[in-house]
Amino acid sequence: MKLLFSRNPNPRLAVAVARYLKADVAFEFASPMAPGQSERYRALNPNLTLPILVGPGWSLWEADAVACRLSREARSDFWRSGDDEPEMIRWISWGKENFTRACDMVHFERGTKQRWGLGPIDRALVEEGLRLFHTAAAILDVVLSEREWLVGNSVSYADFRMATFLAFNDVARLPLEQYPSVSRWYLGLESIDAWRDPFLGLDAPPLPSVNSEATD
Repeated sequence: MKLLFSRNPNPRLAVAVARYLKADVAFEFASPMAPGQSERYRALNPNLTLPILVGPGWSLWEADAVACRLSREARSDFWRSGDDEPEMIRWISWGKENFTRACDMVHFERGTKQRWGLGPIDRALVEEGLRLFHTAAAILDVVLSEREWLVGNSVSYADFRMATFLAFNDVARLPLEQYPSVSRWYLGLESIDAWRDPFLGLDAPPLPSVNSEATD
C-alpha cells in the first residue's frame, strides 16, 4: 500500500496513524491541486484532497477511513472495536462537530490563510472560533480530569483525531493552558514519537511559514 500525503492537518493525522501503527505502507508526498497534477489524482479521489491510501486496484480517502483500514491491517485496537467502538465513535463525532471544528476555525484564519496568501485574518471568525473552543474545551477538560485517554486505558484514534489541529497551535495560538486536563492529555500525545514528528525521515517539503506580522 501507498499513503499519499502532505503536511496539512488531515494528511498529517493519517501519517501519524501509519507511523504509530508501524503500518506496511510506502509514503509519497503529493500535491493534487498543483498545476497539471489534478488528472493524475482525480481517479484516486475525485475531491482532490489528501490523504489517499492506495492499494492494487483501489484507493481509500478521508483520514478516518484510512485510520480504520490501517488499524485493521495491523490487527491493532488503536481503532477500537467491540464494546469500546461506540465510545470511540462518539468522541470522533463530537470532536469534529465541536472541539476540532473550533480549532480548525481559528487555525484556518491564523494559519492556513496566512501560509497560502488567502487574505487577511477575519477577526470575527477568530472570535467565534475561540468562543466555540472555550465551550468545547471546558467539556473536554472535565472528561479528561477523570481519565488519561479518551477511550479505555490507552491511546486510541479518538485521541489522535481530537488533537488534529493542536499540532499547529504554534500559529493558531489557542489558549490550551487554561484547561489543565486537556493540556496534560496533549502532553501525553506529544510524548509519542509518531505524533510529535510523523514526518521524520520522510521526503516532505515544509509548509510555507506564517507571516509574523499577520496578527489579530
